Amino acid sequence: MKVLIRKAGVDDVEVIQKFGTKTFWESFGKFNTHENMNFYIEKSFSYEQIMRELVELETEFHLAYVDQRIAGYTKIHFNKSVDRLKSDKALEIERIYVDREFHGKNLGKVLLDKCFEIAEAKGMNVVWLGVWEHNPRAIAFYQKWGFEKFGEHVFMLGTDAQNDWLMKKLI
Repeated sequence: MKVLIRKAGVDDVEVIQKFGTKTFWESFGKFNTHENMNFYIEKSFSYEQIMRELVELETEFHLAYVDQRIAGYTKIHFNKSVDRLKSDKALEIERIYVDREFHGKNLGKVLLDKCFEIAEAKGMNVVWLGVWEHNPRAIAFYQKWGFEKFGEHVFMLGTDAQNDWLMKKLI
């Protein structure tokens, strides 16, 4: 499977909106109310919000294509840290999503490798992320690639306060 990964630009807002909404629903829709899902999606995947993020200097989206079709994406932040991390050279992976059709086909690893490649090029010394405590598949994936839990924080999905594990990997 040949994967093309490219940095997203302002012309990709609708691709990010559509694919982000689809994969977020696939990942979390059956575990949450429609109201909370819709509230989060309307806020996080609006045209205005994604456009704002695409022009931020410290934020990047990367789109993965297989056979000229969107198959996954990441959203990362540079120099973003949390108190418990104690690093000012940290790359956060805010989102890493793969279309269900490509689960188990190593695309997640390809996207993760791209995040590490970018982190190293930018002089970061740690990559971190938050993952829902009730997502054992994602937790196992990150642990397999060397991430360790270093804390927890609350993630608000609409009106529902959910607990995320904070995981990191030193580079």
